[in-house]
Amino acid sequence: MQIRDAKDSDWDQIWPFFQDIAQAAETYAYEPDIDKHAAQNLWMQLPRRTFVAEEDGVVLGSYYIKTNQAGPGNHVCNCGYMVSSAARGRGLATAMCEHSQRLALELGYKAMQFNFVASSNEGAVRLWRKLGFDIVGHIPNAFNHPKQGYVDAFVMYKWLAAES
Repeated sequence: MQIRDAKDSDWDQIWPFFQDIAQAAETYAYEPDIDKHAAQNLWMQLPRRTFVAEEDGVVLGSYYIKTNQAGPGNHVCNCGYMVSSAARGRGLATAMCEHSQRLALELGYKAMQFNFVASSNEGAVRLWRKLGFDIVGHIPNAFNHPKQGYVDAFVMYKWLAAES
């Protein structure tokens, strides 16, 4: 498996799992009926950079990195990660998150923040904590999970730079 910069031509492989994840409405706060063009703009154009994890020419996952806030907050980045259902459980999210942390430092960021992690997404919360992220904010009933109803959302944060 390799992680590389996404190309526009990768979108046709990203879109099916993006659409599945958005439609499920269990982990991302995207409109479940988001169309392909709007999704491509959100995932491929608006972020600073987007990457794919691929194996033998098949895109198995993707992530983006972007500046979380402007001005005095521009040293903190934000990332989003998606893995196709066929590739889950193979360590792709771990590999992409580790890749994104190294890249963040190369790009001059000093910290990474996940703004809205559904508490019901226990796998992601467990993984981010294992990778050194702390829950620094707790937003009660912020995510309307389709099966569990209103669940909390977490803000998760990690200081990446060696100096404090």
